Amino acid sequence: MAAPYSQFSPSPTPAVNVSVEAVLESQIQEVRAVEKPEAPDGHEIQEIYVPPLSMSENLTKLAQKIDFYKDESDEKGKPTSEGEKEEEEKTVAAFQPSLWPWDSVRTKLRASHTEMSVLLDILNIASSKEKRYMVLDPVQQNAPDPKLAIQLMSKRRALQSAASVLQSGAERLRKSQAEINSKNDFHLELLNVRQSWRLKKTGTSILGDLSYRSVGSRYLHNGVFEVVKSSDLNAEGEFLAQRGSLDVVVPTELEGAAYIQVEVKSVPDTMDLTGAILKIPSGIGPVRSETYWQQKLEKAQNVLFCKEIFAQLAREAVQSKSSVPHLVVGNQIITNVFPGIQLSIVLCHSTGKEKEKKLPQYKMDHNHVLEHSLHQLLRENHFKNINFPAPHPVTALVGLTKRRRLAGPNALSRKQLMEMSESESMLDQIIKQTKHNVLRLRTMQTIDGFAATLSDPQLTVHWSCCNSSTEASCRVIITSQGYDLRVWHSFVIIIGVDSLKVIIKEGRVFFLSFEEKELQDFIMWQVSQHQISVSQNLARLMGWQIMSTSTAMGVSDLESSGTASSLILAAPSKERILAIKSGPSSGIKVFLQLSQKDNKNRVILPDSKWQSVGADFQQVDLTKFEGRNFASKLELLLATLSHDSSQNSSQ
Repeated sequence: MAAPYSQFSPSPTPAVNVSVEAVLESQIQEVRAVEKPEAPDGHEIQEIYVPPLSMSENLTKLAQKIDFYKDESDEKGKPTSEGEKEEEEKTVAAFQPSLWPWDSVRTKLRASHTEMSVLLDILNIASSKEKRYMVLDPVQQNAPDPKLAIQLMSKRRALQSAASVLQSGAERLRKSQAEINSKNDFHLELLNVRQSWRLKKTGTSILGDLSYRSVGSRYLHNGVFEVVKSSDLNAEGEFLAQRGSLDVVVPTELEGAAYIQVEVKSVPDTMDLTGAILKIPSGIGPVRSETYWQQKLEKAQNVLFCKEIFAQLAREAVQSKSSVPHLVVGNQIITNVFPGIQLSIVLCHSTGKEKEKKLPQYKMDHNHVLEHSLHQLLRENHFKNINFPAPHPVTALVGLTKRRRLAGPNALSRKQLMEMSESESMLDQIIKQTKHNVLRLRTMQTIDGFAATLSDPQLTVHWSCCNSSTEASCRVIITSQGYDLRVWHSFVIIIGVDSLKVIIKEGRVFFLSFEEKELQDFIMWQVSQHQISVSQNLARLMGWQIMSTSTAMGVSDLESSGTASSLILAAPSKERILAIKSGPSSGIKVFLQLSQKDNKNRVILPDSKWQSVGADFQQVDLTKFEGRNFASKLELLLATLSHDSSQNSSQ
């Protein structure tokens, strides 16, 4: 900077410009002694200077010395001399404060806005692409001495803090995931309960419904259970493993496990009908207190369903007016389906609180098919209670079936209307199904017994897959081994409730009762008919002539069951006559009649036409013939007799 000298000199000498500049010498950074042989003492002193700052670095250094946070308004307001003090006093006397209370705030905000605008302009100029007016260069400061121990400690603490944050976050995630997996949230489990069961809030308690009233049940039991929060301690104070955050409290009469035992067995006349022994199977036991709520509710609802089935059957058994009385004793319903065959329906309910009694071991013949039928019948009743046929027309009564609507136009009688109004009870339906099952099993055992014992002919049974709960059918085919392609005999058996309907090959229909003896006699009669049919076909193939045939012989001994059939055959040369008799109980027999030429005691007749008149019949021992069955032996016999008769005729 330059200042005029005349301002400081009292003499009138002319002004001289004086330049005031900074010292050009640089600051000494380090003084170092360097060995030098030429020096007097062998050393030379060298000075290392700090490199001079550039203009931008010098500006930055000077800018750092300015305190931008210092408020200079106070210093400007302080008087520096007596004249200024007097002027200030005059100004204060003439100054009147502003009536607006936010005037000072506005002034400071305006100053701040001005400073920010200047700063923004500086930054825009410095950050421009051309950079012709201003450049911001970083100031190189002296690097502090490295302290490795302090750095390691700081890094260690930073890593420890980061690890603790990560561990705490992982622990929270693990807990939340465990809560989701274990479903220990009470409200979440309550939502799951509401998805499967009907719930309602009554006061401060949450009640649910186990009954089947919504699907048409008319059972009087309400089936109400309560939803409560589960506890980790039992009544004795022992710790329990929690299976969920909620628990259910079911009525005491619905606790435990239950099922309907249906048993069909043969009963002697001297047996006490009320002395049945009940035993809960090992698979069905009491429900423990720590059992999950879903299993508790399912078992309680099953107990309610079984009680409804038994109550319905017991009421129908008491009100029934059938010829065979039904016996209801405690939790048992006993009735006779056939002579000597008893149907027993028992409600087995175990709560786990009963005293254990040593009961004799016995084989329980539980019929699972009939138990399932009882469940289906009750569900059908529920469906009928809430589903009625639509009225036709719409103004008609609701619930009228199509047959009842057409009763007037068809002019049905009173008897027909009464039959139409009568409906089968659930007990009658299960008795019918039981009778059909017993009759079907008897039929199967009878046919299987014949198929296992009879080697000639063979029996084959084909059961129909289109059956119902009260009707089934099967076809029995009778064949002879080796001749089944040409000769076979069949009949169809239709199994009803208490009778059998048999349709034979000719189209005739026979009705049989439930007695096994009648079916056995019929099968033996069909076997004897099959042997006669095989003999006829073999005779035709080998050229023998059928003289006569009969399905009911009246000249021999009476059969114990059925009638015997006969067949008379003549050889091609008419010299041999064969008689075959087949009976259901007597079996099959073959008789041969010789001509007069073969008879030593023959009567001498003058005319040759009488030579063919036969003599007495003699029985043929078929056991001495080779062959697997009667058909093969008969074929061998017919071939031999045909050969002998041809040789005799040639001679």
